Amino acid sequence: MSVEGEPDAKGAVSAPSPGGRPKKSSRRFPRVTRDTARPEGGGRAAPGDAPAPARQWPLLTVVSAVGLGLLLTALDVFRFGTILIGLALIAGAVMRWVLPSVGMLAVRSRFTDMVTYAVLGVAIVLLAMMAQPHPWLEIPFLDDTLHYTISS
Repeated sequence: MSVEGEPDAKGAVSAPSPGGRPKKSSRRFPRVTRDTARPEGGGRAAPGDAPAPARQWPLLTVVSAVGLGLLLTALDVFRFGTILIGLALIAGAVMRWVLPSVGMLAVRSRFTDMVTYAVLGVAIVLLAMMAQPHPWLEIPFLDDTLHYTISS
């Protein structure tokens, strides 16, 4: 479908020539981008005739687990709530790696999504384990760094 007076582009990367025909041998990107490509794996996670929630089950799983973690945190179960949030992000990274289609859980390339979800998830879990009082995990060089920055 084209706006009146503008030629249609026939291919995803072909820019139309002034006559309205797509260039056949040009490897250049078009001057005007008319749409964006869906991220790899960004298709439906269930068949098209399934209800909308079933088609987006990977995203709903991660968002539900994060919501439960936020609820636990609000109910004063801070450590378990934040660990659950971190584990939900790690589960998102695993789903992005394993599943061929994850729906709206796919934001960018597969690699970028996996690294982002995994790094944020691991950081949240580690910070939750190091939270005061009575940390479950103590990293000595971080304690020394803190004492050095405060005493200077």
